[in-house]
Amino acid sequence: MKLKVIILSLSVFAYTGFTAQNIQNNPGSNHGNKFEQLGTILPTPNIYRTASGAPGHGYWQNKADYDITAYLDEDKRNLKGSETITYYNNSPDDLDYIWLQLDENQQSSVKKADFPYSSTLPKASNDQQLRPTDLPVSDNGYGVNLEKVTDASGTPLKYTVNKTMMRIDLPKVLKKGEKLVFKIDWNYNIPNRMKMGGRGGYENFPEDGNDLYTMTQWYPRMCVYSDFHGWQNHQFTGRGEFALVFGNFKVSMNVPADHIVGGTGECKNYDQVLTSEQLARYNKSKTSTEPVEIVTLDEAKKAEKNHSKQRKTWTFEANDVRDFAWTSSRKFVWDGMGVLIPENNNKVMAMSFYPKEAYNLYRKYSTKAVAHTIKTYSEFTIPYPYPVAQSVEAANGMEYPMICFNYGRTEKDGTYSEGIKNGMLGVVIHEVGHNFFPMIINSDERQWSWMDEGLNTFVEYLTEERWDNKFPSKRGPAWTIVDYMKLPKDQLEPIMSNSENIVQFGPNAYSKPATGLNILRETIMGRELFDKAFKTYAKRWAFRHPEPADFFRTMEDASGEDLDWFWRGWFYGTDPVDIAIDKVTMATPDLDTPPREAKETKYKVDKPALNEFEDISKIRNREDKNITFYVEKDKDAQDFYYRYDRGQEKVDNNKEYTSKFEGTEPLTQKEKDKFKNITAYQIDFVNKGGLVMPIILEFTFEDGTKLTDKSSAQIWRMNEQKASKTYYFDKKLKSIQLDPMRETADIDTSNNFWSNDGGNAQISKFELFKQKESGSARGASNGKVNPMQAAGKK
Repeated sequence: MKLKVIILSLSVFAYTGFTAQNIQNNPGSNHGNKFEQLGTILPTPNIYRTASGAPGHGYWQNKADYDITAYLDEDKRNLKGSETITYYNNSPDDLDYIWLQLDENQQSSVKKADFPYSSTLPKASNDQQLRPTDLPVSDNGYGVNLEKVTDASGTPLKYTVNKTMMRIDLPKVLKKGEKLVFKIDWNYNIPNRMKMGGRGGYENFPEDGNDLYTMTQWYPRMCVYSDFHGWQNHQFTGRGEFALVFGNFKVSMNVPADHIVGGTGECKNYDQVLTSEQLARYNKSKTSTEPVEIVTLDEAKKAEKNHSKQRKTWTFEANDVRDFAWTSSRKFVWDGMGVLIPENNNKVMAMSFYPKEAYNLYRKYSTKAVAHTIKTYSEFTIPYPYPVAQSVEAANGMEYPMICFNYGRTEKDGTYSEGIKNGMLGVVIHEVGHNFFPMIINSDERQWSWMDEGLNTFVEYLTEERWDNKFPSKRGPAWTIVDYMKLPKDQLEPIMSNSENIVQFGPNAYSKPATGLNILRETIMGRELFDKAFKTYAKRWAFRHPEPADFFRTMEDASGEDLDWFWRGWFYGTDPVDIAIDKVTMATPDLDTPPREAKETKYKVDKPALNEFEDISKIRNREDKNITFYVEKDKDAQDFYYRYDRGQEKVDNNKEYTSKFEGTEPLTQKEKDKFKNITAYQIDFVNKGGLVMPIILEFTFEDGTKLTDKSSAQIWRMNEQKASKTYYFDKKLKSIQLDPMRETADIDTSNNFWSNDGGNAQISKFELFKQKESGSARGASNGKVNPMQAAGKK
């Protein structure tokens, strides 16, 4: 027999006598503001950023082009650089100073911008901890040393360094539409990043005496000047990452002759820096479908033994990028292959650089993971626009345009565990994925880490799934965020928190936003609506500077879904999801209910009561001779409060009126047979966690069959604490499982199950009748199907 299920929602009852008095007595009137619009929480739309989430007709952003030369002194571990910056003022504002970032000052003991943390006396301590850390310290010799700051003609410019920021005071105002050309010469001692930390520096390999350099945040970089922030010159303390300006780069790196260099963009002189054999392999790799070793393992091992004193200069160019990073070492094995991005027919060189210590992992997987990542991200966002994508094994993870640094080394004998392999694949996918967020969709990481890390972690999860359906993703699936959401409230903070203020940085900036987007895609919006909206956001804000409101508004604008309740709860709040099955009530139909007779009811409409207190406004309005009240002019208006919305044109005070209740007809035997096996189940839910979510139920029947039903989060709109759903089944129900696939991040699944254990629950009766044909639609108007009639349809 075909299973029939009828779902009764509150909207049905609204047409069958659910009155204002019911609402008044209903505890559902208790609201926590969860479904209110974000309103003024979001910035006011303007000509730069529209209410739809798209850039406005007045949108602008400034630009900075760089021409840089760098000299890597391996013996002194020092970098010397000279740059010419061309800065374009596309803003409507006149600028009398500009700001640049000196991120390398974070490594200095005297120039850094660290925020202090509370400290307590330990019960036990080692000699390192006993150092007088809160006393003045001497200069450790790290940080940027500015040699010269001039205009294009060589005239010195006045500048001020404030920790990791530098302000240049302009000799004349830089007006709208004008450009400024200036030059900076600088140097700094390259830190050992394995000991001092940080994103850039060198790693030394004592076994062979070689260094591996990751040159990042290595040059004075322009700050962003924007319509929403002005100058983004918040100090760099090591956590909040970067807000940067798009532009074109030309960079030349002078390094030891036996070094191999990888960098942002395309190398323009491979024919001068590679051997003929290496150049031939590089050209072969362009059309290969498998990675080709451009610099072989044997060549890398040989280079490790001989430290050349000769020099070579590598020249790279990159257009429409926000940053430039590079790597240099004689230890590198280098492989690559060509990848076609079908959405824009872009031919990309996917490449990897890695020392012998990572050979057995990176040779097998790295370049293929790079290719897989840019192809998958291209499907979910925009087609990858750049000519190169590179992965560098450097014992850490960090991202830059077209190049990223990852970990993943084997044991000394070349073996590795599944955990190391999957960790390596995850970090390669994640860091290569950063090419899209924030290298192309260029959010302000210094302010909103989640727009960078969270959005990227979400698409990383989608990409890992495409790599291997059994991939052990740790961020993205709803159930993986539960342990974090279980923490006490004083250990949680909203996603919408500044980078520097987040305590649980990994869960809050990476996992929770990624999980939220996955819940939107799988459970709330559905894949089709979500994917279209997400791609729209990526397309709108590619090569621009989006803010959170631009994302929130675009997701709603492109999908037609009101998601303010979700942004409010998941992004601005800290409440967890904990929905519980509170009670299940069962009832069977009373098939012998006698028909109801038609009858009439007499009623009166009383005159509305006058105001009990004459407030000051009413008194002053009466005294104001310039005011003429509408009801004094219009007789119909005087009767306004005596009208009643039951079809009467007017209702006279104290006059008696009649309301007729339509009668019913008895059920036929055939109709009784249809309904005799029906059982009604009212399921009561309690929102214990506070965060509203869809209600997803899996019903298991006594014959072993199953049925799944989902109600949107709107079921909580009239009562954010309690909700009920009534179902009519023609099979006996054995059990109910709430959120069977753990897709809402419910922190307590122990209250998500109900079982009809032996049928001990008391079963009540409910009346079942059919209305007469005349007037029968009055109880289920506006296209609503009478639920009891629908239950009997085949």
